[in-house]
Amino acid sequence: MRHAEPRLIATDLDGTIVRFDGTISRRTINAINGARAKGAILYFVTGRPPRWLGDVTEAFGMKNVPTTICGNGALIFDVATNSILHEDLLQPVFALEAIKELRAHIVDAAFACDLSDDFRRERNYHARWDVGMDPSGVNAIEEVIDRPLLKLLVRCSSETLSSDEMLQIARERVADFVEVTHSNPEDSLLEISALGVNKGTALARMAATHGLTAADCIAFGDNPNDAPMLKWAGRSWAVASGHRDAKASANFIAAKCDDDGVAQVLEELFGLDRRETRA
Repeated sequence: MRHAEPRLIATDLDGTIVRFDGTISRRTINAINGARAKGAILYFVTGRPPRWLGDVTEAFGMKNVPTTICGNGALIFDVATNSILHEDLLQPVFALEAIKELRAHIVDAAFACDLSDDFRRERNYHARWDVGMDPSGVNAIEEVIDRPLLKLLVRCSSETLSSDEMLQIARERVADFVEVTHSNPEDSLLEISALGVNKGTALARMAATHGLTAADCIAFGDNPNDAPMLKWAGRSWAVASGHRDAKASANFIAAKCDDDGVAQVLEELFGLDRRETRA
């Protein structure tokens, strides 16, 4: 028995539809556009801040990029109007408490603040994406935490701990008052948000604005930060190239990101002509 076509599609970006070389394939773009042409609502759901969406707008065209859930659920961003629709930010009191606890338990911990319009870091926090936004840095990040954050970032500067190992420590020490996750198992980096703020809660909020429930939605992801969204959606797929936590949280496994796993699922669900999506 074939399921009805989904009414809402939610997909992560990096490692899910954005390939490991930083591109989005023509097949994936065509499959997503084909599903939307059949009436599906689309949300990109990412850990990125809004300032990192340039490659996505270039691939799809500014007018075709949907409202995007950024910062692992902390911010709802209207790309077309360059405006913030909703924020669930991490308050300084909880950020400072998390920093205190993690400094004591994560070796060589270095911190940075991700704001919707800014980025601040400690000198020993080696920025890999926002290079140049805070060239001098500060001795201690506590010096510049004076307003709510999109995310608090924690890096093991010596890279002696993996993201998975750091996540285990953080879950034991701070998960009762902040949300902790990561989006790259190959890095030494944690992402911390306000308690209860994640991709799943944000997607549920946006689905409700359309009068939809989890049963109407499908989701795609590849890393631990996608797990809440994959668990919430009525049907969900982790790409085969993804993290074990994503796979354990999803109903199904799609082909690898670089093999256009999301496009393959959408072609099947929406009856799209593969010859056209591959063109």
